[in-house]
Amino acid sequence: MKKNDWKDRLNIVYSTNPDFNYEATGEEETPTLEKNRQPLRVNIERKGRGGKTVTVIKGFIGTETDLNALGKLLKTKCGTGGSVKDGEILIQGDMKQRLIDILHTEGYTQTK
Repeated sequence: MKKNDWKDRLNIVYSTNPDFNYEATGEEETPTLEKNRQPLRVNIERKGRGGKTVTVIKGFIGTETDLNALGKLLKTKCGTGGSVKDGEILIQGDMKQRLIDILHTEGYTQTK
């Protein structure tokens, strides 16, 4: 964590002790598994999305940075929009089989 990053310290009560040292107790991110050991699941959802079809990829184990990189790769290969939220990759449209094929060619062999 940066020394003066005030956004990470919002809603924190500070000590009046002049020798107080702030220590972040956030959870550490789990290291990213190898591509061939990632248990990814590809599903299609419509519920709660305003009737729009979205392909959801769940089960990624690793850092947020690696998840964002995978999401960006899949969005560019499919040529559609999407996002990465709450540990899931959301790709717009019904792209299930195409995403499974892309993930297999990228080395994610445990994709279903």
